Amino acid sequence: MTAAAMQARSPQTPRQSADQVREILIVDDHPLMCDALALTLKISFGLKNVRTARSLGAALDGIKAQGAPDAVILDLNLPDARGAEGIVTLRRQLPDVPITMISADMDGAMISAAMAAGAQGYISKSLGREALVDSLRRMWEGEYVTPEGYAPDQADADDAAKAELARRFATLTPQQMKILRLICQGKANKEISYDLSIAEATVKTHITAIMSKINARRRTQAVLLANTVRLFEAG
Repeated sequence: MTAAAMQARSPQTPRQSADQVREILIVDDHPLMCDALALTLKISFGLKNVRTARSLGAALDGIKAQGAPDAVILDLNLPDARGAEGIVTLRRQLPDVPITMISADMDGAMISAAMAAGAQGYISKSLGREALVDSLRRMWEGEYVTPEGYAPDQADADDAAKAELARRFATLTPQQMKILRLICQGKANKEISYDLSIAEATVKTHITAIMSKINARRRTQAVLLANTVRLFEAG
């Protein structure tokens, strides 16, 4: 991630020590991965409270019911969110909480998109226990962590613009995010109305608000902007 992108991101509350992290939320739809990660965190950090969620929606419900965790580990691809959508959505709810993206996808463009969207770090699911624990500890102490071999200096020159665009997407309401996802799938207003069980006039009102928030004039431009930050697709 470039220096310009780092400066463009919203400031996060610095942590004095990883020891201040007492409660973790893991968002991953693979039960074995989720349980193994939870066990590793409990043993390595002495954590007693590791919350888990199998989808982005479940994570949001848990945050509403139980409050904000001290840190989040987020799978790149979830049943209800792919690409940068998960981190954009969680960043809106948890502006000062470090969010770690975890994935088997080590594509440089995806890493750049995740970091621009607000991730504290991006790590591989294939990391060994010691490397995983070290990476998380560094992130929880305020460091930005990316995979070995990722070259931030070779990242897109417009990383700062992507970070700003991600912040604009973060202003969308959940319903507006659903409508934008359907727009990106090529759905017409009538189809969106049917899929979401809302009036077509309501769809049009939401689309007007979406366009205003992300500064787009046409649907095709909105799709292009979403694709720029890989909002709904990981690859």
